[in-house]
Amino acid sequence: MNKKLYPYLAEAFGTACLVLLGCASVTISNNGMALPLGALPIALSFGLTVTFLVYAIGPVSGCHINPAITLGLWAANRFPGSKVPGYVVSQVAGGIVGAGLLLLILSGRPQGYDASVLGLGQTGWGEGYLGQYSLLAALVSEFVATFIFTVVIIGSVSNTDSKQLAGVSIGLCLTILVACFINVSGGSLNPARSIGPAFFVGGKAVMQVWLFIVAPIAGAMVAGIAYRK
Repeated sequence: MNKKLYPYLAEAFGTACLVLLGCASVTISNNGMALPLGALPIALSFGLTVTFLVYAIGPVSGCHINPAITLGLWAANRFPGSKVPGYVVSQVAGGIVGAGLLLLILSGRPQGYDASVLGLGQTGWGEGYLGQYSLLAALVSEFVATFIFTVVIIGSVSNTDSKQLAGVSIGLCLTILVACFINVSGGSLNPARSIGPAFFVGGKAVMQVWLFIVAPIAGAMVAGIAYRK
């Protein structure tokens, strides 16, 4: 296999792991039904998954596993634009694969599993979704949280004295951000994480997925530009 493909395969694998394990903590473990106490194990599932992936695939691809982060790093002049399309496609494909694997596992329940009714750990806002926060609240939370996350990522990998602890810093940051904002929008910060479950859930999840593409990308790119300046 062409070694040039390794980073893209690593990104697809990493994003699939993030969606599978993070959303499994919502659905299989039923933490999504136990909010607000369930917010902590969900946040830890996402944060710790990112932590071990940084060390597992970071040397291969940089472990972006998030289209917003890829674009934020590009905006900060830390990532070549020629690789951005391939990374984004790999991440979105990985997110869909991860959600598909989760649905396959959930379908093994004796009574079956209807993702359109029971959900798949998808993100959202408004009536019927967690804290029922407004569109504006969801937009602001996703923008601000991704901005913070991107600054932490760039700062963590830029500091040569503590670079070995970058995975810990990044994972803890994601854990805190998800725990804080999950009740508003699901705490996505990642278009691929939202697209994957929405692809199978359909309906309202698909109609709302635009926000989880626009807000995180905008937050990450503003952070990247600010860091570069």
